[in-house]
Amino acid sequence: MAEHRVAPFTDPDRGGKPLPITLKPGDPSARPRHPREGAFLHPRFLQRRHRPHVLTFARFVQLAHGIADDPLLEPEAKLHHVDALETSLVEGRAKRPYLKVGLELREALVGLGIGDRHARQVLQAVRKDAVGQVCRSWSDLLLYCRYAAAPGGRFVLDLHGENTSATAPAADALCAAVHILGTVRDCRSDWTDLGRCYIPVQWFDEAGVSVERLVERSSDATVRAVFDRMLRQVDGLLDRSAPLPALLKDRGLRAEARVQLLEAQALRRRLGRADPLARRVHLSAGQRLVVHAKGWLATFARA
Repeated sequence: MAEHRVAPFTDPDRGGKPLPITLKPGDPSARPRHPREGAFLHPRFLQRRHRPHVLTFARFVQLAHGIADDPLLEPEAKLHHVDALETSLVEGRAKRPYLKVGLELREALVGLGIGDRHARQVLQAVRKDAVGQVCRSWSDLLLYCRYAAAPGGRFVLDLHGENTSATAPAADALCAAVHILGTVRDCRSDWTDLGRCYIPVQWFDEAGVSVERLVERSSDATVRAVFDRMLRQVDGLLDRSAPLPALLKDRGLRAEARVQLLEAQALRRRLGRADPLARRVHLSAGQRLVVHAKGWLATFARA
């Protein structure tokens, strides 16, 4: 039986080459149809000894979302695969090759002395996606981010031995902001391809417009007002996350947090000017390079 390899995550220590996940036909896809740039899961500035563990966690998250996004699987089948992935993580049992990702994360967590709670929380969010996630309110979205976005940041904090009581609230806010900006950017494809809406449906109702307007190729003033309401809420999350770099002890992690914050602020500005229904709004390679340089230099200047 032929194999294929897919993986959007890359390893800085391998020159940016992709980290493969080997699958067989019939297995769920490893590539999410609309991957989010999870905060802290692309270890550009972290210490070399921490990078393999972050990438192992990232591969687990990637596979989990790939299951939820697989267009060939019914919801029941998706939930079955998610359950199998959790079994590989928790019990160390895997009947299919693609579940090796769960075994690898289990081995890493045992060696690090870190529990599997963060990874299992991600699976709770994935299960919601598998059956068609629709957020009714802003509270619904924040609760979703608690499981979909925050665990990655908390895992990285634990990995570095940071004081989570001091750093976790700001890290959670940053992870949520990054994730929510991705949902605004991808709101059209999330709805048309996956039947999901992360923008609170209640806001569409209050504006007197149907969520079905997300299929359009441009935003009118009413839909634009809903997007702007979302971005104003993100502003609050970014304000709460702003102290995070100064709270972190590890210099590489400080640089990573500062760059994540600068990237999120830049993407928020772009989304405030551009129409996410008309095209996919993103930072160019040049803009990312500038942000990375600013974040790294600021970290060294304040070290």
